[in-house]
Parts: sequence; C-alpha cells; structure tokens
Amino acid sequence: MDPEGLALLLPPATLAALADSWLREDCPGLNHVAVVTGAAPAQAALWAKSPGVLAGRPFFDAVFAQLNCHVSWFLPEGSKLVPVVKVAEVRGPAHRLLLGERVALNTLARCSGVASAAAAAVEAAKGAGWSGHVAGTRKTTPGFRLVEKYGLLVGGAVSHRYDLGGLVMVKDNHVVAAGSVEKAVRGARRAADFALKVEVECSSLPEAVTAAQAGADLVLLDNFQPEELHPTAEALKAQFPHVGVEASGGITLRNLPRFCGPHIDVISLGVLTQAAPALDFSLKLFAEGATPMPRARRP
Repeated sequence: MDPEGLALLLPPATLAALADSWLREDCPGLNHVAVVTGAAPAQAALWAKSPGVLAGRPFFDAVFAQLNCHVSWFLPEGSKLVPVVKVAEVRGPAHRLLLGERVALNTLARCSGVASAAAAAVEAAKGAGWSGHVAGTRKTTPGFRLVEKYGLLVGGAVSHRYDLGGLVMVKDNHVVAAGSVEKAVRGARRAADFALKVEVECSSLPEAVTAAQAGADLVLLDNFQPEELHPTAEALKAQFPHVGVEASGGITLRNLPRFCGPHIDVISLGVLTQAAPALDFSLKLFAEGATPMPRARRP
C-alpha cells in the first residue's frame, strides 16, 4: 500500500485521544515556561538530521491539532530522508507550539525509527530473493502500539496480529495449560470459528505435524537455527502444503537472509519494534523570512 494512504487506517478519534493523553502526560499541571514565550504567533521548521524513512505524520499532526497549530509538510509519508533536510513547518501561538514540540518530536522520531528498521528488513529479504512477508510482533511499547505498528506498515513490513484478537495464537504456555497440542488446537479452533486463523508455536517437526493434523492454519517454527529451519519447513510443507510456515526467534537485520527460503512464508522480528533506534529530528523557531539551519550535533 502507498504510505500516503496508510493514514486512512487511523481513526481520527483514536488519533485525537492518543495526542491528548501524550500532552496530558507531558504537562499535567502548570506550563510555567509559557509566560516566557507568550501567545504571539510563531513559526518553526522541522528538520530531519539523520537518514531513514519518514513515518508518523498523522500523529505529529494530531498533537499540534490539539493545540490549534497548523503543520505544512514538504515531504510525503514514507520518504527517504537525506539529512539535513527541512521536512515541515509548524505555525501557531508560541506557547502552544512549544508545548507540543517534544511530544510531537518523540512520536515522529520513534515511528520513523521503526519504519526505517522495517524498510531495512524488507530490503534485506528482497536482496536474498525471498518474496514472503516480513512482519513485526506484539513486542511493542505499552500505550504506543498503534504508532509502532503503523511504522511497520510505512516501512513495508506487516504488523502480524495487532493484538490478541487478530489471530488465535497457541504458544508453548497455552499447550502446557491445555495439556497437549491437540487439545490446545481444538480449543483454538472453537474460539476462532470461521473468522480467525489459528497459529501454533512449535519446537520440532513432530510437534508441527501434530499441530497441522489438528487443524492449525499456520505453524510458527520458533528459535530454529537456519540449518534446522529449512528442512523442517520443507518436510512439513510436503505433508501439509496449505499450512503457512512462520520463522521467528533470534532473527536480526544482519542474519535475516539466512532465514529466507522457499518453504518459509513469514519471518517475524521483535527487533523491529523493540530495538529500532529513533531518528533525529529538531523543531526550530524562526523569524518571518528566515529559516536557519539547525546546529550540527556534536559527535
């Protein structure tokens, strides 16, 4: 999907509620520094100072919309950033513009970092000649999941299940609680009915075969080394060609190509959301007719 169209996935009420909660967290009481700036009209330039993928415009907009400030963008969502580049301008009352500054920057920096990591993973997979799906996981920051999942999409990855309701996923602890793989999958199939798929985490080929026989739609081969992963996936597909195979566990941007193979349908990486470094953005006020470049960051 075109990154520009992804903003349509975000409900306006949810965006507004998130922005409101972030601003309340950052300033739950008196904004003392507002008396320094006053309420005079002000304008600021948004600068990208590190390379990566621009992501998070709807969240940035939502923060400033709460403060009656207006954002004008110069680059579309999903743009490749070559620093130093001016990305947008923000206009509004000075005290409100600066009230939203850090919240908006934090959100944009984090979302862009996830998108950049996702884009790097997708590029690595394509470079290996693999055409499956690179996915994120539920290893997200509490309260910030929507931003991180959206960043995955902008970067070209898929979000896997957004939450527990997006897929009936039977993991090792569920199998222990249920008593066996067969009992766990039967329970999952009842819960899924016709609307949801059932995925089962497996640690061996016999376990994967049992899960497929019990009615799993997908099998997650978890924490397999590539040397074991590919023959296991091939053997499972030989018996159950309709069953999707996902690889996960211990996969990084560096070793991802080793997990790509003709019998692997999905590769999921927790590092895309857990370990993606934030991009560096700054918001600098400027006088009418002047747009000063930001100062270079010290090494």
